[in-house]
Amino acid sequence: MSGFSIWVRKCWPGVVPLVLLWAAAVWFTTVPVERNIGTAIGAALKDTVLDKTQVEVSGRDVRFTADAFSEEGRHSAVSQVEAVSGVRLVHDQTRLVPAAKPFVWTAERDVARVTLSGSAPLPAIRARLMDAARAIPMGSEAADHMVLSRGAPPRFDAAALLLIDQVGKLKEGKITLTDMAVSLAGMARELGSREAIVAALKNLPEGYTVADNAIAAPPYIFQANNDPVAQTLTLSGYVPDNNVHAAIIAAIGRKFVSEKVIDNLKASLGAPQGFANGVILALSALSRLSTGSLTVSDRDVKLSGDALYPLAAEQLQADLASGLPQGWKVKADISVKPVASPVDSTVCQQLFVEMLGKGKIRFESGRATIDPDSMGLLDRLVETALRCPTANLEIAGHTDSDGDSAANQTLSLRRAQAVVDYLIKAGLPKERVTAVGYGDSKPVAPNDTDENKAKNRRIEFVVR
Repeated sequence: MSGFSIWVRKCWPGVVPLVLLWAAAVWFTTVPVERNIGTAIGAALKDTVLDKTQVEVSGRDVRFTADAFSEEGRHSAVSQVEAVSGVRLVHDQTRLVPAAKPFVWTAERDVARVTLSGSAPLPAIRARLMDAARAIPMGSEAADHMVLSRGAPPRFDAAALLLIDQVGKLKEGKITLTDMAVSLAGMARELGSREAIVAALKNLPEGYTVADNAIAAPPYIFQANNDPVAQTLTLSGYVPDNNVHAAIIAAIGRKFVSEKVIDNLKASLGAPQGFANGVILALSALSRLSTGSLTVSDRDVKLSGDALYPLAAEQLQADLASGLPQGWKVKADISVKPVASPVDSTVCQQLFVEMLGKGKIRFESGRATIDPDSMGLLDRLVETALRCPTANLEIAGHTDSDGDSAANQTLSLRRAQAVVDYLIKAGLPKERVTAVGYGDSKPVAPNDTDENKAKNRRIEFVVR
């Protein structure tokens, strides 16, 4: 046996404890150092904007991995790690996030969710955009398909946050920001939303432009339903403002005889051009139906129901088609109400009195031209006259006492004759109707107030 072997055999029991003590010293010294260096590096990088940061400490050597958003930021981060006390060597594995050219970001909405995709410049901005997407009303989910990229235009975050607000006004659609150009497509959630989006886009940061706005608005709907059984006229849908609303209600008061108006109209932007004139003309046609419904969808008018006699069906369709504003279209589905059973003269007279007690035939001031607002009432008088096949009718005209009596008598006769002409044109035999003008000779009230004078200006139907 060699001398070395003998030495090992004699010394080994003492060497083993020394090796263990050395290993323990190294362990208990290295681990705290690595831990302290790691903590110090974390503190040094606390305010540095990085992504996917990893720090591995081996002794006093550091492997540093991260995605930076600028060359300056990358070098600054490496320098901060190198400056940490105790660090001997830094293995720099940082890199720049890819640049996006062009820089494209999108916000898209469907029934279930809002999805943000494309590029975002910084993690903090990405998080803010997602918070804004989650805050959109109507309970939509928010999905994040964004990637971090360099190359965002100035004030990107302000522009993107404003555009997310507009996504909340969409039923479905997509908003795309390409560098500093905005494109929009889809359907607005409510009437007026498209106009609200257009107004909001004026607040985009300086330099941003709207390249394309293909946001469509939902149809602008106005509806009226005439129920003769309940004697109601139900209005629903939209009007552009309170002035148009008031004008429509006033026109209904002149055109409809006794219907109770149930007004469910709401004010909203987006009405087509000529809305007030088109709707009021369509209501005139509806007033000449015994039962019917009217729907105005943008510039499309749909009218259905029963006319009171055959000629009325032809007249109201022709008047509606020719009188609507330019660009408006009409679809009329008009049938004729079945002829009611005949009545005797006494019942006929009672029906005339009741009907003229609810409404009056109006004329242009000082003239014998029948006001179009009276067509609905006249058609109901025609229907009643056709139910009285054996009755002869005197159409009596009356005026107030203003002016010359002879002129009043002439005007009253001309107005009575205008009504007779309307009845004959509607199909009543001309030998059964006679026009008589009484002028101011038979007042029903003193001619001392405007209200009483209005009572005296009248047309009466007298069964002979």
